[in-house]
Amino acid sequence: MNKRIKEIRQNAGMTQREFADRIGVSRNTIAAYETDARVPIDAIIVSICREFNVNEDWLRTGLGNMYAEVNPDIQLSKALGSLLREEAGSFKKQLILSLLELNQKEWDTLEKLITSVTKKYNL
Repeated sequence: MNKRIKEIRQNAGMTQREFADRIGVSRNTIAAYETDARVPIDAIIVSICREFNVNEDWLRTGLGNMYAEVNPDIQLSKALGSLLREEAGSFKKQLILSLLELNQKEWDTLEKLITSVTKKYNL
């Protein structure tokens, strides 16, 4: 499990401290997990899976897909919750507020633009 925990952290682009803060443990604890000096308790495993959308079976055994399938409504709910924690005036908040002001014609134009860009750059 130690290599999988490290892989999750690295895929998230986080330091051990950032990862530890996110799941509520110390940096030393993460280091111990990653070096196989300690094994995380079930509550920590569940926390890692919840915070990073990881498939618990994969984390425990290495079998299956690394990431859990996400219900789009749950994904949107988490994103909105994260957005609400952004500072006032942040780019993300301003972008969403601007999008909320679009009329249907503007939405249609934006959809065409995004479709064109994703095709052009294979996104």
